[in-house]
Amino acid sequence: MIDVVGTLRRGWQQLIAHIDFPLFCITLAIMAIGLATVHSATFDGNQRVLSQAGNMGVAMIIMWFVSRLPPQKLMSFAIPLYVLGLVLLVAVFLFGIKINGARRWLSLGFTRIQPSEIMKIAMPLMLAWYFQKYEATLRFKHYVVAALLLIVPFALIAKQPDLGTALLVGAAGFYVIFFAGLPWKIIIGMIVVGASAAPFIWGMLHDYQQKRILTLIDPTTDPLGSGYHIIQATIAIGSGGAIGKGYLNGTQTHLEFIPEKHTDFIFAVFSEEWGLMGNLVLLFLYTMLIGRGLMIASAAPTLFSRLLAGAITLGFFTYAFINMGMVSGILPVVGVPLPFMSYGGTALVTLFLGIGMLMSIHTHRMLVKK
Repeated sequence: MIDVVGTLRRGWQQLIAHIDFPLFCITLAIMAIGLATVHSATFDGNQRVLSQAGNMGVAMIIMWFVSRLPPQKLMSFAIPLYVLGLVLLVAVFLFGIKINGARRWLSLGFTRIQPSEIMKIAMPLMLAWYFQKYEATLRFKHYVVAALLLIVPFALIAKQPDLGTALLVGAAGFYVIFFAGLPWKIIIGMIVVGASAAPFIWGMLHDYQQKRILTLIDPTTDPLGSGYHIIQATIAIGSGGAIGKGYLNGTQTHLEFIPEKHTDFIFAVFSEEWGLMGNLVLLFLYTMLIGRGLMIASAAPTLFSRLLAGAITLGFFTYAFINMGMVSGILPVVGVPLPFMSYGGTALVTLFLGIGMLMSIHTHRMLVKK
């Protein structure tokens, strides 16, 4: 007689064998808040909610597959993925589609792709592989090569222009180089050089990028133009008060004052409806997510997995910090979504690729030690 219960139990155990439940539950909680907020922001219809739920399903399936791959397998993807991303970025520079003044997409005939998204994962993967390869003979020249590997795609993405994605890719690469042991005297030297080159960098920025930075200092200089996003977002956050106006009761949201309310400015919608208390809960969840990621990084058995896990985790922090900072009016608006909250399929898939890699590193750590 077939042991149906035993077979189902073994199948279930096999299905969840590489899922890290603390990480998965924290991510689910943030996504649930995000889906409810997308529903409130697009209250006139459920199309975007259903679409985002579908995006979440696809992203979690990808996470599940990636979590089953051992870190050695992930390492084998480093060079092919990095080269593919670089070739596609060059193709965007030469043949990309220009929309609203930005050349960020490639047409495949049946759909469009944004190759810079590949670099969010390919960059930390490549640099972690590089430092693993030269772990025993690490010299100053290796940091120089790593910086070149980072600067080329960063410059191609910034040229599109897509400053938000360029910052995320640059941060992911920098975290790997930093965790690999970049000396503090070089970091301080880079800060001094960067500050000295500020006038030159300012001249290289596009007009709208300069305007966004100037608007940050005083949004009221152009309240109906470049300052509109910041002004409306800060009004929404402030009007939420301590406990918020209540779910589906945000006036700034439902009277259409908040721009991009279901994507980049979803934090303003959430803050208006749930107030300071809701924000504290959300910050607590993000802190838990980052804390769990850092725990996985600290327990990783190899340099490659430690660097990769650390860079992915601090990448989540960078996402959240830049988004909340720009919506709150303390950072320029650069078009970075709030991780696991904002509407959008491509960004969600990239984020869950990172979650899947963290689960792979954690659940395969004993196998690596053996």
